[in-house]
Amino acid sequence: MSTPYPFTALVGQDDLRLGLLLNAVSPAVGGVLVRGEKGTAKSTAVRALAALMPEVAVVAGCRFSCDPAAPDPACPDGPHEAAPGVSRPARTVELPVGASEDRLVGALDIERALSEGVKAFEPGLLADAHRGILYVDEVNLLHDHLVDLLLDAAAMGASYVEREGVSVRHASRFLLVGTMNPEEGELRPQLLDRFGLTVEVAASRDTDQRVEVVRRRLAYDDDPAAFAARWADEEAALRERIAAARALLPRVVLGDGVLRQIAATCAAFEVDGMRADIVMARTATALAAWAGRDEVVADDVRQAALLALPHRRRRNPFDAPGLDEDKLDDALKDAEGEGDDDPGPGGPGDGAPPQGGGDVPPQGGGPEGGGPQDRGPGAPERTGAGSGDAPAPSPGAGAGERQAVRSGEPFRTKVLSVPGLGEGAAGRRSRARTEHGRTTGSRRPEGALTKLHLTATVQAAAPHQRARGRSGRGLVVRRDDLRQATREGREGNLVLFVVDASGSMAARQRMSAVKGAVMSLLLDAYQRRDKVGLVTFRGRDAEVALPPTSSVDAAAARLESLPTGGRTPLAAGLLKAHDVLRVERLRDPSRRALLVVVTDGRATGGVDPVALAARAGRLHASEGTASVVVDCESGVVRLGLAAQLARDLGGSAVTLDELRADSIAGLVKDFTAAGRAA
Repeated sequence: MSTPYPFTALVGQDDLRLGLLLNAVSPAVGGVLVRGEKGTAKSTAVRALAALMPEVAVVAGCRFSCDPAAPDPACPDGPHEAAPGVSRPARTVELPVGASEDRLVGALDIERALSEGVKAFEPGLLADAHRGILYVDEVNLLHDHLVDLLLDAAAMGASYVEREGVSVRHASRFLLVGTMNPEEGELRPQLLDRFGLTVEVAASRDTDQRVEVVRRRLAYDDDPAAFAARWADEEAALRERIAAARALLPRVVLGDGVLRQIAATCAAFEVDGMRADIVMARTATALAAWAGRDEVVADDVRQAALLALPHRRRRNPFDAPGLDEDKLDDALKDAEGEGDDDPGPGGPGDGAPPQGGGDVPPQGGGPEGGGPQDRGPGAPERTGAGSGDAPAPSPGAGAGERQAVRSGEPFRTKVLSVPGLGEGAAGRRSRARTEHGRTTGSRRPEGALTKLHLTATVQAAAPHQRARGRSGRGLVVRRDDLRQATREGREGNLVLFVVDASGSMAARQRMSAVKGAVMSLLLDAYQRRDKVGLVTFRGRDAEVALPPTSSVDAAAARLESLPTGGRTPLAAGLLKAHDVLRVERLRDPSRRALLVVVTDGRATGGVDPVALAARAGRLHASEGTASVVVDCESGVVRLGLAAQLARDLGGSAVTLDELRADSIAGLVKDFTAAGRAA
């Protein structure tokens, strides 16, 4: 077993360390989600936490880590007799993004269950993580069906495996820790809310800190054991402090005035449900215990809000996570004025220094905290879809360019789907053969059996019962009789937007409505678990504004800052999209693409630009690319160029009005590519 990097050797990243330590003090806080750019020690810190966790007592020989003081009466390895048990280190179990359902929840031997009536169960990762840490790297890329299973286990504290009437249940209570890079897409709201705390991390811009990070990492890589030995005393001291905080935790007092501040803060930020209030209360209590105090103070509440609320206040995927600290301070002051006149020690206005952070600066405070403010001079600010300031046009973009306009209000769009039956990644857009969904038939299993088709299995075994010497009531089933259920569900697609940003689109103030329509389609893509890409064309050429990604909010930010002006190189936009799709087919052959061209159909520049655009469209059609043209033409006189482009592409055209799900024409429709049947 390799020597983990010491937790105390981490440089900076105070928010990250504090979030993890609070969960070590009080696992009831509910875990932590670590958001940040790549290479910021997210995974290193999580793996290092396990060495600081207290040992757990387990029933000897129990695969499900039952507590000898209170064994699970429904444990599959039980019932357990009274025994002192054995101690072992707390486990950190890693859930790979590409794990199967059986690997997560465990698997039943269906063949033995049918033929012998034996519940032969192989535990999964949820059993291994019981009373430990379940770590999911790149948690935002986790498949939906695994997310659903995690949600169930986190909500009930148990895992259930049920197959054709055979059922196994075991306890599964764990500390959920996830890391993610927001550039690769956001997390489902249901799972996001299951994380008690969230922290943002970024690489320090301080030269001395960066030098120290490199120095320590090189020393660790040269000799991990020797490096860990140098930090052994600091690790032991931190482990003792965690144990002392755990012992103090039950005695920490959470007064009514503090509870009022917590409730008022959650109400002020309009968070959904009551989980935020509970998590804030537990976090504030853990902060007090970590600081060695037996009473929660106002600064603990403020620190708890900065950790527990940012990921709960998002209303749509285009909102940047974060918390308005001025609004937070106002909410705390208002609640203090409504409650007891004496805020207690450490409260606002008593002149005492902040104590709630437990020797760690508050989230986002100061350049050494590694938080969102740690950008350094000249670093770009994130531009969200709701930004009120339009960015200036890019230098050298050409004459006639206009500043970017804000998008119109998003709306619910009609469903655009790829025809036929795919086999891509799980999602919610187009029909596909999947492991989850409605059963459509059966087949012989290839490899391990995962989804039994009971009726087909019985039909295959029934004719051979006399030859197999059946004498009792049970059915004699052999391996050759087993049938795998084939299922149909939904897949996510690659939705590639090709947006006309030329001068003709800027005329009559159409660009705001066009951006609103594309923003609506992006929101739909987020909800349907698609990858998205953005190609724009104007002036003399086309560019890939955003390569295909799972980060829909990144596409929204690029779209919002898109300026307009110049000629209309429609053919260049279509050819650029063809290059993008060609590369993506090599990277992920199973993910089907939907090409969405947003244009009025006009083409200018070069020799016979309309004919060039038609040829580019037919190139897409010849390769069977599903496509739809969003016709942005307006005015009394219509040329019908967008509709002609749709025919060249082998797809369909919809107007901006028809794109709305609540319009008269807002019917669910498959856009069929040439030569392909739905």
